Amino acid sequence: MAADAESDSNADASLADAPTAEPPTSDGGGERLASGARRVSALTMLSRLLGLAREQVFALTLGAGMYSDAFLAAFRIPNLLRDLFAEGALSTAFVPTYVATLRRDGRPAAQALANRVMSTLTIYLGTVALLAMIFPGPIVHLVATGFSPEKAALCARLVRVMMPFLPAISLAVVAMGSLNAEEKYTAPALASSMFNLVAIGGGVTVYLLAPSSRAAVTAWAAFTVVGGIAQLAIQLPPLWHSGYRPRLIPDLRLRDPATRRIAMLMAPATLGVAAVQVNVVVNSSFASLISDGALSWLSYAFRLMQLPIGVFGVAVGVTALTHLSRDAASGDWDSLSVTLRRGLRMVLFLTVPSTVGLALLGLPIIRLIYQHGRFSPHATLETARALSGYAVGLCAYAAIKVVVPAFYAIGRPQFPVIASAAAVAANLLWNLLTFRRFGHVGLALGTSLAALVNFSILAVAFHRRIHRLFTRELVVPVLKIVGASAIMAAALWAVSSRVELLPGAGVTIFAVKAFLPIAVGAAVYFAAARAFGLEEARTLISRFGR
Repeated sequence: MAADAESDSNADASLADAPTAEPPTSDGGGERLASGARRVSALTMLSRLLGLAREQVFALTLGAGMYSDAFLAAFRIPNLLRDLFAEGALSTAFVPTYVATLRRDGRPAAQALANRVMSTLTIYLGTVALLAMIFPGPIVHLVATGFSPEKAALCARLVRVMMPFLPAISLAVVAMGSLNAEEKYTAPALASSMFNLVAIGGGVTVYLLAPSSRAAVTAWAAFTVVGGIAQLAIQLPPLWHSGYRPRLIPDLRLRDPATRRIAMLMAPATLGVAAVQVNVVVNSSFASLISDGALSWLSYAFRLMQLPIGVFGVAVGVTALTHLSRDAASGDWDSLSVTLRRGLRMVLFLTVPSTVGLALLGLPIIRLIYQHGRFSPHATLETARALSGYAVGLCAYAAIKVVVPAFYAIGRPQFPVIASAAAVAANLLWNLLTFRRFGHVGLALGTSLAALVNFSILAVAFHRRIHRLFTRELVVPVLKIVGASAIMAAALWAVSSRVELLPGAGVTIFAVKAFLPIAVGAAVYFAAARAFGLEEARTLISRFGR
């Protein structure tokens, strides 16, 4: 504890005295970050596309009604706990500690740390999962207050089936963090694809066998657990190749300094990185009071939001975390700030136009992807309305994935905690004031408002309390990105309003109405970005050319 306190004190002094001039950008750090981000982004794009295919099969077999609502509500709890104790808090706390242990004590000590974390997670999260399987009632009441008795009973049954997903996916996250910390990004980025492939295969089987809706939704719950196990399994070979050996006897030395540091970071990180998921659970409870299908409309729309967030925000955040952790471990605060600004520029360059695209083209995109089988035109319209509400906060969602790791890399978890608490409060207050008036669209807007509040607090705190963030190197490119996106918006509106007049229906005409405006918009945006001299446009065009 004394050593940690001294380290934090030294960090404070270094941060206070660090010069604010922008170091040269040709130091190779940007290329390393971009290289890792490109690889993770490409594989994450594969995962997100498979995720969309999974959602298509899900919509085909269950539509948007009682059974899809029950499944999504049941999955909210293991998904929330995964974010609280695994993908969000654990990865943010584990990677910097693993990197520091690797640099200081070598690979055997770092892998022993991974073993201790895995042992602890298996016992504690396994216990949580078991309790939830025995007592699912309170969980159902938490996420679905307005469900009818029949719908609540179905949801409780699905909770019992899906809870083993929690410990399985948590172990997968530790494996992911260990590999990412050593800059081995391929297997971790493929892990989500394994989950989606299992679900797609299972869903297609369900569709072909055409069982009852109750049997179909139970099968989907079982495939969720198998998919979580597959996410862990694909990462075991590279872990073994790196020298990692699992311990058959659990290692529970919780007094170990590195383990205690992870626990200390995880405690505030539990609140600091899961505001979005907490707000999704809050929105689920409100949505259960609307009608059958409302929860599903929100979920399908949020899935589309996850495509740009995952491909751009998570990809840059994952690769930036390792570099941020190394900059913090070596006390190089200038490089840490440069990495953060570079990551934000990269994310905003891709998510600002994505926001415009999803807001203007939500209807044709959702119609193409989901409007098949049991998914009706009415569900398409309501999902598109929800997507417009979510799109407002897209940039903030993605930027949070980049900014939050910077605070944990330098041991300042209090700022993400404050930001997340404010975000949850803003979302809850908005829902209470507007729920009856705006319905499920208002719930989507509340989630976006929460993300905007979260990011604003984090960005201002970093700029004022840690290191200058809003420098010319960030502000000018962002203004150019907004300008290029405005030009793209005009092109999208002009093209989309005309292709929507084309007669006919079916996959082909739906594809034309969705992809033609997207292609024109992308071309116009990159042309405008090049004209404005944006470095990110030149870099991406060069990479595509290769």
